[in-house]
Amino acid sequence: MSSTRSYADAVDHLNSLQSNAATLDAVRASGGRLSEFAIPEMLEYLGRIGYEAEDLNALNVIHVTGTKGKGSTCAFTNSILRHVKPEWRVGLYTSPHLVAVRERIRVNGSPISEEDFARFFFEVWDRLDKNEVRAHPSTPSKPAYFRFVTLVAFHAFLSLKVDATILEVGVGGAYDSTNIVPRPTVTGVSALGIDHVGVLGKTIPEIAWQKAGIYKPGVPALTVEQPEEGMKVLEQRAAELKTASFEVVHAIPALDTIRLGLSGAHQRQNAALAVRLAQKFLSLRAGEPELPADALPPQYVAALQATRWPGRCQTVRDPAHAGTTWFLDGAHTLESLECCVRWFVSPDAALRTPPDARPRRVLVFNCTAGRTGATFLRAMLEGIEQLLQEHAREGESSGTFFDQVVFCTNVTYASGNYKGDLTSKNVHGHDLVALKVQHELADAWRTLLPSFPADRLHVLPSVEHAVNIVRQEPQPVDVLVAGSLHLVGGIIEVAGLKDVAL
Repeated sequence: MSSTRSYADAVDHLNSLQSNAATLDAVRASGGRLSEFAIPEMLEYLGRIGYEAEDLNALNVIHVTGTKGKGSTCAFTNSILRHVKPEWRVGLYTSPHLVAVRERIRVNGSPISEEDFARFFFEVWDRLDKNEVRAHPSTPSKPAYFRFVTLVAFHAFLSLKVDATILEVGVGGAYDSTNIVPRPTVTGVSALGIDHVGVLGKTIPEIAWQKAGIYKPGVPALTVEQPEEGMKVLEQRAAELKTASFEVVHAIPALDTIRLGLSGAHQRQNAALAVRLAQKFLSLRAGEPELPADALPPQYVAALQATRWPGRCQTVRDPAHAGTTWFLDGAHTLESLECCVRWFVSPDAALRTPPDARPRRVLVFNCTAGRTGATFLRAMLEGIEQLLQEHAREGESSGTFFDQVVFCTNVTYASGNYKGDLTSKNVHGHDLVALKVQHELADAWRTLLPSFPADRLHVLPSVEHAVNIVRQEPQPVDVLVAGSLHLVGGIIEVAGLKDVAL
């Protein structure tokens, strides 16, 4: 491969396909209607790189969507298949990445190499350049970032001849770029987050309709327990799409007796869905006898205990600063933040020592401009207060819980530059320079906690600035990083946590 076809070059080319803030504003203003072009456009791109949709059936896909828990469900499912069938080659496609874009495309648990990513990337790029014939004149010559990476993933998995593919939906379901596999082996819907109703301006039935769009004729359709109005839509859509079956996955009692590899009580529901997805898949693809819904064989237990999913309720000891512990959770919805707070403020974490001997605590937080930061912060503080009362922590309150609070952008370095894989164009430049979102968050914090010391509240232009604040804290110090997976990825990069966190 020539020097002009390196991994860094692939990342640069990929970044040129990012949708900027103005484009994202247009999609939001359209009410999402622009997403309806995703499927015909993706099929056109797939044809231009030499494949037909039916070719994707060879990937043996487990397709998973939901508004929360879909990534964790995919991680659990991946671990189960690899434990039960160690001789298999198992592909996993997820988003977003934390530090390197190649994390999105994994084989047997590991991101594909930089060399492989660059090779598959430029094979797709060159095929699109050489085949400009388009059925729809309005289709751009190159797809946007996520669609392009999805094409690279399909090409990589087909080239590597994987035995099974766990495919996580990016956004929604019906119009998602991953939803062009004609016949996956099994499909699943994780929890429908109620708070998405306010954020996305959609009702629960509308969200459920979108998610159920991954259901396919003749393919088993699974879901966890959902709000009643959402469940009705999922069931109706399953019937309309003539799925092979429709199953509601209930709690598996045995999951309460093991320590899952992913922290948080909410993970038991994701693990239960993963167990049923794997059971269905192994029955259909490997001829394994279908197990009872609540069965948990030893291989499954080992797989669930061994599951790792970086940046989600993850505790990391800083390798260079023995007294610093990072609590990383890319929680970015009200419900996921509630889970995050319950995980962090627990007897095993923040409440493991008496108040007068506890570590210092720092909050590093950011969220996208389209979300209501004040609502998020209020929910976090109310959750902390409730848990402190539950655990009878006298002398502590939500107002004194954190010793320092940092609101920073997702820009990686103090120089104003991003690490190549972490480049983001989804915030208006003038808002980024003015730290608009971060100042709004700080204002909300001051309103919620007027007595919080001004010199302990920081609005900073980069992740590196935030890490510097943490480094100045007396040790021991516990650092909660939340609100954005992009922020978590930046922290892992700048704080030197890659070897222990990924």
